[in-house]
Amino acid sequence: MRLTQEQQELRSAVRTLLTQHQGESAWAPLATQIGAAGLTVPEEYGGAGGGARDVHVLMEELGRTLSPLPCLGSAVLTAGALLASGDKEACERLLPGLAEGTSVGTLAWAEQGSWDQEAIRAEAVRTSAGAWLITGAKEHVLDRPGVDVLLVAARTAHGVSLFEVAPGDTGVRREPVVTMDGTRAQARWVLNGAGGRLLGVDGDGGRYLDHVRDLACTALAAEQVGAAGRCLELTVEYAMSRVQFGRPIGSFQAVKHRLADAYVLVESARSAALGAAFAADEDPGALPRAAAVAKSVCSEAFSVVAGEMIQLHGGIGITWEHDAHRYFKRAHGSGELFGPPAHHRARLASMLGLTTH
Repeated sequence: MRLTQEQQELRSAVRTLLTQHQGESAWAPLATQIGAAGLTVPEEYGGAGGGARDVHVLMEELGRTLSPLPCLGSAVLTAGALLASGDKEACERLLPGLAEGTSVGTLAWAEQGSWDQEAIRAEAVRTSAGAWLITGAKEHVLDRPGVDVLLVAARTAHGVSLFEVAPGDTGVRREPVVTMDGTRAQARWVLNGAGGRLLGVDGDGGRYLDHVRDLACTALAAEQVGAAGRCLELTVEYAMSRVQFGRPIGSFQAVKHRLADAYVLVESARSAALGAAFAADEDPGALPRAAAVAKSVCSEAFSVVAGEMIQLHGGIGITWEHDAHRYFKRAHGSGELFGPPAHHRARLASMLGLTTH
């Protein structure tokens, strides 16, 4: 599985831009100069018409810097849900702004700490006039102040459906949440009779969400690989420069073994993440399995490597001044996002007809 020359050039361009622009200031140039906000949006809606491998490259680079940019929530979740719904009117109206980066979207989906459809309790009721009113609370919503496009999963008489809701509606309240990982903002959205516009077919929302979850896990796995790889790079650099007993600690056999194990974890995770991206582009039928594998493998690899980063840095690794704690917190947060590794292994077992204990 190899990336194309164009994708390698995309990696170089993104890395250079993220070096020049820090934090939120990178969003505008990333969207306008590279088209990152619309990588997978079809050209007819103003996007680049790329695929999951392009997103893989972008997310891996964003993971290296623990970027707070809304690519996962807007470019992957929101744009992906709109495209999955097949609602042409909504796509024509909303996707151009999302692709340009002039508007930012989010998908309000999880409830009770779960992204499974069975956990959705938010209700959408149709009035006699034909309008939809949605009531419920959504957790773990990838957040950004000033969200322009809000998509909400709610249950109707026909099953789970997807709705577009105006973020400024009088029946909508956004509650910022304090999270362990301060580099990825989340919010709780409470809806009390908020007006909604049905996207796609009533009752088909579960199918849209299944596909979007697989795309999101694939993109998140790439981000985790980028962050884990950066943890390893920083740890190797430190091990080669930190001297004890007159020698760099990286020359000690025990340290070499730990770094070698971390390297194997990072490369194995990279293979799993790329496998999911290739499946999304070339073999959609294999995507659910590949995405479950990638999310499980990459979550655990990132967690272990981030932990090793702290351990091998010694005392400085547990200080606020060092970035080690930021990577460790991102590892923990991303490991739980869209479901922990054990959940995805159970999903995989179910797909393969196996039983878990």
